[in-house]
Amino acid sequence: MDLIKPGKIKKGDLIGIISPASTPDDLTRVEKGVKYLEKLGYNVEVGQNVGQNHGYLAGKDDARLADLHYMFQKKEVKAIFCVRGGYGTPRLLDGINYSLIRKNPKIFVGYSDITALQMAFLKKAGLVTFAGPMLAVDFWNDVSPFTEEMFWAMVTSRKKYGKIQNPNCEKFQVLRPGNAENQLIGGNLSLISALVGTPYLPSFKDKILMLEEIAEPPYRIDRMFSQLKLAGAFKQISGIILGRFVDCYESDQFKKTLSLNEVIDDYFGGLELPIVYNFKHGHIKDNITMAFGLNYKVNTSKCTVEVTENAVE
Repeated sequence: MDLIKPGKIKKGDLIGIISPASTPDDLTRVEKGVKYLEKLGYNVEVGQNVGQNHGYLAGKDDARLADLHYMFQKKEVKAIFCVRGGYGTPRLLDGINYSLIRKNPKIFVGYSDITALQMAFLKKAGLVTFAGPMLAVDFWNDVSPFTEEMFWAMVTSRKKYGKIQNPNCEKFQVLRPGNAENQLIGGNLSLISALVGTPYLPSFKDKILMLEEIAEPPYRIDRMFSQLKLAGAFKQISGIILGRFVDCYESDQFKKTLSLNEVIDDYFGGLELPIVYNFKHGHIKDNITMAFGLNYKVNTSKCTVEVTENAVE
């Protein structure tokens, strides 16, 4: 399927807000996030069902789907921001109108549980999406200058972003040497592993795979890496970017465990492909925005990661 890039966003454009996963405990975060966007000069429309609760979900599946379809269908909406991650986006995948999304390409932003939607949009609609800041997580209070500068640069300009730098110019770490240049896929490890064997995960063949995670102990990380390995992912990809694995340690001091680094070395240490570690993307304040579907270049001899094309039209 041919790749589709959304149009760039400019001041005065309308941004739609949806909650396809979970609802924030504090709904004033949504209000504060909206004010942040309005202060920048954008107009904002909050989805009709934002703020609902159905257990750990932000409303029942049909309500969350309705907001998603509404925002893609409404011509005036130029970008769609997710409120937060959490749980539940895989429940929506078989109910999405992918033809609607392909006919109405828009900037779509989120990370964590939103990974399932982003991979499905890429596979079924060919849409480039952005693993970037969410309204009630990153844009509601004390916004990171690093996060907002990179994000807005990617979605407001037709120029390619070029070489990526960590916050404070902290160097990337090289786990395995080599070079790779290809399309980026990936996101949250739990969601990528959950999509294996479904029709909603793009092919791993020759792709650069980026992974991040939060609050999963090493034995669960081990299990998910094992699933990807047994599915043949590590034999097909051309490179790996490891984002931040936040709080991924064993909290029980009396429980026997491997460390996160030991698990990573067990699975990746012997691979003959470039692997970059300490890449500041994931559940962190200073967060690198990534564009799934775009071409990226990994050069471990120069210790660089580069976006080689424009993200928006």
